[in-house]
Amino acid sequence: MKPRENLVRLKLFQVNEKRRRMTQLDSMIAEFDRMAAELEAQITSEETKAGITDLNHFAYPTFAKAARLRRDNLRTSQSELIQQREAAETELAEAEAELAKAEALENRDGKGRSDAVASRAMTG
Repeated sequence: MKPRENLVRLKLFQVNEKRRRMTQLDSMIAEFDRMAAELEAQITSEETKAGITDLNHFAYPTFAKAARLRRDNLRTSQSELIQQREAAETELAEAEAELAKAEALENRDGKGRSDAVASRAMTG
């Protein structure tokens, strides 16, 4: 196997790995969003049952307080994942550019070799 082929395979592996990472981050972001929406519905339900929506009221439901805290933590984690996804998107673009360069070198070298073989065959 030629060194350039190894380079192309390595770059392709890196691109695929970064795409998998993006997919994982997208899944986690969507899951956190779904969980936060469920918590929001539970908070609304608890507040409706208790008839109290003021967080500072002494009788505000304890479950609703805990659910709010969990929802807020999920939203914070979700925003951190979004930042990680943006960074991963940049890394993916860079890896794709490196792969394109490696493939161009591979194609150029392959074409150069086939031209040399063809010219040797014609002269030989």
